[in-house]
Amino acid sequence: MYKILKAEKLADKIFLMDVEAPRIAKHCQPGQFIIAKIDERGERIPLTICDYDRDNGIITIVFQIVGASTYKMSQLQTGDSFADFVGPLGQSSEWIHEDLETLKNKKMLFVAGGVGTAPVYPQVKWLHEHGIDADVIVGSKTKDLLILEDKMREVAGNLYVTTDDGSYERKGMVTEVIKDLVQNQGNKYDVCIAIGPMIMMKFVCLLTKELEIPTIVSMNPIMVDGTGMCGACRLSVGGEIKFACVDGPEFDGHKVDFDQAMKRQQQYKTAEGRAMLAAQEGDTHHGGCGQCN
Repeated sequence: MYKILKAEKLADKIFLMDVEAPRIAKHCQPGQFIIAKIDERGERIPLTICDYDRDNGIITIVFQIVGASTYKMSQLQTGDSFADFVGPLGQSSEWIHEDLETLKNKKMLFVAGGVGTAPVYPQVKWLHEHGIDADVIVGSKTKDLLILEDKMREVAGNLYVTTDDGSYERKGMVTEVIKDLVQNQGNKYDVCIAIGPMIMMKFVCLLTKELEIPTIVSMNPIMVDGTGMCGACRLSVGGEIKFACVDGPEFDGHKVDFDQAMKRQQQYKTAEGRAMLAAQEGDTHHGGCGQCN
C-alpha cells in the first residue's frame, strides 16, 4: 500500500497528492510517469510525475477528474492509500542527459497548458537546480483554473501567464505569447517543450515549425493502460508507429501526426471503435506485447 501524505484541491476538478513511494522517488527523472490503482479492482491510471523528493521518498501527482476512476481518486484523503503505485515508467526527457555546459548555452522555452503545467514543473525545476534558467508560458482558460503558479515562479527564469478570457495577466492563447516573445521582443530559442491538451500542442507545433524552433511534446494525454498492451496511445511520428507509454511520452512535435492521434483518441472511446482500430491496425495495434515494430 502507498500512503497518501497530502491531498489538496488545486482548482475545480484538479487535485494534487503527495504519495509515499521511496523506490520511485529514488529513480525517477523529469518526463516520466507512474501508474496508480486505487484498489485491486481499480482502473490503471497513468499520471505524469509532477515532483519528487528523493530524501523523503515522496512522489507528487496532479490529476483532473475526467471519469469515474479519477472521480473516485479525488475522494481519497490524507492517510488513505493506493493499492498500487508503479514507476517510474516511460522515457525521461532527453535533454537531461546532455552535457550541462552545452545545456547552459541553450535558450529553452516551456509552454504549459492547463494540467500540463504539472509535468512541465519538474523539468523547469531540474534546470533551475542545475543553474539553468528557462522561459515558461503557462496558459489557462480562466484564473480559477490556473495551477502551481507560485511554484513555477520560484524556478522559472521568466514566467508569462495567459488566460483565454483575460481574467488574469495576459488575455489570449499561448501561441500569441510565443509570437510576442519571438517576433516582437526578439527572443531566440533553441528548443521549445510544450505540454498540454492535444489541440494546444498541435497549434504550438504549427507555429514553432514556422518560427524554426525545434519542439518537444508530451503525448501523455492519450495514454490509457501505460504499458502499450491496450493500443490506445499508438501514434505516427515521422511516419513511424510509436506508443506514447513505451517509446515516449515525449516526441519531436514537428513529426507527430496530431490530426490522426486526435481522431484515433475519439474512436478509441467506444467498444465498437476499439474493435475497428484493432481490426484495421492488425499486428501494429499494440506496443507493449513485444510482437510489434
